[in-house]
Amino acid sequence: MKMNVLKGTLALTVILTLVAFTNTIEKKKVNIKESTIQWEGEKLTGSHEGTIDLKDGFFLMENGELVGGEFTADMTTIDVTDLEGDNRDKLMGHLRSDDFFGVDKYETAKFVIKTVAKKGNVYGVSGDLTIKGKTNPIAFDMKMNENSATTNLTIDRTKYDVRYGSNSFFDNLGDKAIYDEFDLAVNLKF
Repeated sequence: MKMNVLKGTLALTVILTLVAFTNTIEKKKVNIKESTIQWEGEKLTGSHEGTIDLKDGFFLMENGELVGGEFTADMTTIDVTDLEGDNRDKLMGHLRSDDFFGVDKYETAKFVIKTVAKKGNVYGVSGDLTIKGKTNPIAFDMKMNENSATTNLTIDRTKYDVRYGSNSFFDNLGDKAIYDEFDLAVNLKF
């Protein structure tokens, strides 16, 4: 009987010790109303810029350190902020069409963090970005504090089957060529 009590006590001690040292992962939900995604695309004769709304997102934190996360952008909200009137409507319609992001079929784009490396007050983040149903790895640096995370990154649109006006796929575009890469400035609040 004493041996069973001793074994039970030992087992309970081991379990309590494991629970005490188990790190808990906290899910920090992003405030989509206060977060922003700004884009800029360039062509030979100039550039355009605008915004895309975040649909949802969260960071995974362990002992106050970033370990993962997942974010979904609502591509149906792609907006143009440097034009007005008919020119704005025309470019927005074109960006939403199959020539660019095909938002009728691909309503969202998604980024899933796969690995994180802390570098001082900056995190090196890598993960999978999915646009138009195509997934590719991407890596960038992200600054993070208690209530926000910010990053600037460059995306090669041709990797996601967004080829309209690309010199990489079409000849003789002249000054109608659109650069393959576009920039995002992301400011996430939580």
